[in-house]
Amino acid sequence: MALTRPGPDGPDRDQLVTLEADVYVPEGEGPFPVLLMRQPYGRAIASTVVYAHPIWYASHGYIVVIQDVRGRGTSTGEFELFRHEAEDGYATVLWAANLPHSSGVVGMYGFSYQGMTQLYAASRQPPPLKTIVPAMVGYDLYADWAYENGALLLQGGLGWALQLAAETARRRGEATAFHHLFQAAHRLPLADPIPANPQILRDLAPDSFFHEWLRHPQNDAYWQSLRPDLEGVDLPMLHLGGWYDPYLRGSLRLYQQMVRQSSAIQHLWVGPWGHLPWGRRVGSRDFGVAAENPIDHLQIQWFDYFLKGRRQADLGQEPPVKLFEMGHNGWRRFDRWPEADRQSLYLGSSGLAGMRQDDGQLLTAPPNSPGQDVIVHDPWRPVPSLGGHSGLPCGCFDRSEIEGRSDVLTYTTPPLQEPLPVVGGIQLEVFCQADTPSFDLSAVVSELDTDGRVMNLTQGYLTVKPEVVGSGQEHHLGLQPIRFTLQPTCFVLPPGHALRLSLAAAAFPAYPVNSGTGKPVGEVQQIEYQIITLRIGHGLPWASRVLLPIHNRVD
Repeated sequence: MALTRPGPDGPDRDQLVTLEADVYVPEGEGPFPVLLMRQPYGRAIASTVVYAHPIWYASHGYIVVIQDVRGRGTSTGEFELFRHEAEDGYATVLWAANLPHSSGVVGMYGFSYQGMTQLYAASRQPPPLKTIVPAMVGYDLYADWAYENGALLLQGGLGWALQLAAETARRRGEATAFHHLFQAAHRLPLADPIPANPQILRDLAPDSFFHEWLRHPQNDAYWQSLRPDLEGVDLPMLHLGGWYDPYLRGSLRLYQQMVRQSSAIQHLWVGPWGHLPWGRRVGSRDFGVAAENPIDHLQIQWFDYFLKGRRQADLGQEPPVKLFEMGHNGWRRFDRWPEADRQSLYLGSSGLAGMRQDDGQLLTAPPNSPGQDVIVHDPWRPVPSLGGHSGLPCGCFDRSEIEGRSDVLTYTTPPLQEPLPVVGGIQLEVFCQADTPSFDLSAVVSELDTDGRVMNLTQGYLTVKPEVVGSGQEHHLGLQPIRFTLQPTCFVLPPGHALRLSLAAAAFPAYPVNSGTGKPVGEVQQIEYQIITLRIGHGLPWASRVLLPIHNRVD
């Protein structure tokens, strides 16, 4: 299909953009509904890393269109991250609805970038678009995709930038540039003078979106201009996410907004998966047969309902929220995103929570007397990231070796006497103070099993910047309260196991090493990195704690 953008004196052929697509047509006369995916990775892939091939969807009676977005694959024009997806998506939906043998109605599916293209198309409200299935979307591109609580997602963002830059070099026929960028994407150049802003990206991809990401470390007008405007959109949506996916915050933000504003059916499924693949083994943990990818059959059922009018299952009567409960390794059903009572567990230790894993405790009441643990963050040997939603590979891993480090504080409950069911976002309130203008705080909640393995369940990360330190927050004997919410989760721990909280000042390379200077990560050089001494207070009056959303099983 071709798009012509009008020039100042009428249509300008220099602005003609051709968007190329593969079209899979089922056998028979039709008419058939159309399923559309718009993606930037070469349309032959068709997101088969997580979905069945388009041939499979066509065999179920759908015309399937897989399109290269502007400036990617063999589509013409210049690729600007998300900039043209609303107008191009709108035009493509209208074009797809008028394909031969089409019934005139369109649904969209896809994850990650392909999920976002659905939102941009929906924002223009093309009449043939009847439903979408956005999976793993960073709805708020700043808070849900590029940054987490002010911290750049370095490993994921930089790797993605290098991948797209390499493909741009391929399109231009620049073999040497492609080779160097390809190598860098597979072995990130994190030893550069400015690790978050490596020289190779500046030299070989000066037009990369990643430079804008670094220039805009705050949620400013740049980010707001890219957010799809879904006000007034009233479409049935099937929302898909994963507990170890970096964009889960965006999937939940989108779902909750649509529940508030839309009269159409909104369903949410969250599995135990990372960004890809979607299967029973996530990291080094096997979540059982119930975690096998159900999404292809689920999507066919959804599209049959909304695009073909088949009502074998009454989706309007089903519980709209289905969450995979890790530990039980099965699906739980809810009438809405669960709101749970919060149970506080307070940090306590003799001051050796970084030296002995049996010293730090999680207690049901705060210790009466104050205590402190100290983290000395050495930029020569930052605490490494391992799995979770932000590390690569993502997922669940044994953290025992990492938690033996002296710059990792651990606080653990006694062995549980009864099951502990947690659903939602665990909140953390920690009284702390550093000797530098800026510091990072990494928090990981894990399961300590009877064999001594420490398997991460969820995590959170926060950059505390100079504008936050000393901004009028209450202080308690020099320590300030830091509050944030970890990645949402759903798990149950069995009796005999224990819950552990781990605190550190880094999780590298998932996030950049905090230099301690307060300078933006895209500008500060490694030679400027400082040793950071971070004090964590507990016991009255500090009462640092985790707040667990406890949701006892009723289904």
